[in-house]
Amino acid sequence: MHIYFMGICGTAMGNAALLMKELGHEVSGSDKGIYPPMSDLLVNSGIKIYDGYSAERLLFLRPDLVVVGNVISRGNPEIEWLLESRAFEYVSLPELLKTQLLKSRRNIVVSGTHGKTTTSSIAAFLLREHGDKPGWLIGGVPRDLSAGASAGEPAKPFVIEGDEYDTAFFDKRSKFVQYLPEILLINNIEFDHADIFRDLADVKRAFSHVARLVPRNGCVVANGDDDNVAEILAKITWTPILRVGVGENCDVRIRDFAETAAGSEFALTWKGRDWGKVAWSQSGIFNARNAAMAATACAVFCAGDKAEWEFPLGALAKFQGVKRRREILVDTPKLVVVEDFGHHPTAIRLTLAALRQRYPSRKLVCAFEPRSNTAVRRVLQNDFANALATADAVFIAPIFRPERFRAGEALDTATVAENLRSRGIEAHAPTTIDELLEMVEATADKASEREPAVVVFFSNGAFGGIIKKFANLYRPLF
Repeated sequence: MHIYFMGICGTAMGNAALLMKELGHEVSGSDKGIYPPMSDLLVNSGIKIYDGYSAERLLFLRPDLVVVGNVISRGNPEIEWLLESRAFEYVSLPELLKTQLLKSRRNIVVSGTHGKTTTSSIAAFLLREHGDKPGWLIGGVPRDLSAGASAGEPAKPFVIEGDEYDTAFFDKRSKFVQYLPEILLINNIEFDHADIFRDLADVKRAFSHVARLVPRNGCVVANGDDDNVAEILAKITWTPILRVGVGENCDVRIRDFAETAAGSEFALTWKGRDWGKVAWSQSGIFNARNAAMAATACAVFCAGDKAEWEFPLGALAKFQGVKRRREILVDTPKLVVVEDFGHHPTAIRLTLAALRQRYPSRKLVCAFEPRSNTAVRRVLQNDFANALATADAVFIAPIFRPERFRAGEALDTATVAENLRSRGIEAHAPTTIDELLEMVEATADKASEREPAVVVFFSNGAFGGIIKKFANLYRPLF
């Protein structure tokens, strides 16, 4: 079957295209602006990519099936022609995955506002190390796996990020309702995606929908410390639930957490029984929870005739993490440079707190690009100020594509900076990204071995290309 992807260079679409190629289909696709690294991965796998959208070209190619990415909107020449002509069948990406892949797999669906990519990567890594031949689809670049996607084998575990974002312009349900979960992880629930959800209640409604799809012989693995998740769990009476966290109500408990010079360490118990100790390179209690959630799901899946707490945790010591998730780009006695995907106040606050614990004697410098559909809006402005207040110095970039908003709708970066300065924190909101880079460089140049610094860049996009430029300036020369 020839499958054509509209918007093929996005991470999820590109990885899905690679999966379809792996399953033996002919694959091609189009996108506006062909960009690496995904374009390189696709081309090297023998997938033809077309720059721009053309109804005439689509007619010439005559695919058996068209996959419409959620970046495609009305007005696109290919979709307008397709709607008018009805020449070829079209589906959303989640529908493609459901019908062509997930219906023959045993799916571990990882959901939550934060931590999906890391938790999915840990689960796939643990299953692979355990010899279970899993497949996976991850919205990032895991360091420990061969790629962001692998089909695995039929009837084997398949780990997939369960995104609550909407499916396509013609299907406004959350993506994860099509993912056929046998085991569902709910990491946490907060208000996010302000462009499609009205409020927190609307977000919780979406999670309640996917929870209803877990079969009686499946399991819901949930953050037992999250009140919003607890509301969802209170309505589940048909599926086993395992709560994970630090609280006494949790079935799997995280104990004795401590930051170390090399990362962190903690112990896990399973319903009061010692499960094991973990010492690994990842920092932060949130990452310990990610690991505990992933390990719990794997233990349930692999239990068979053995007890769940017999599932080995030793492989976590080798887990290297995911690119752009607290990724250390420079590490010298004078300066540490970190890149992080954080774009929500909670994620930023927790990452800054973890860096503060790991580097207590260093000045903590934060550069933040408001880019996501929630971050660029005013709805969480005070929350961003409170999160950024964990740092010693803050540099806030202009919001991404400000022309979309009317007066009073967008995040006011100057007001956030003023709020921080009123608390005694050095804060700036320059009008250009280049100006921000100059300011951060000036701050980094003042660092020394006697007064070292950590500079962390937060963005879920490119940040104008300045992160790589900055890191290259301060990498040691060998």
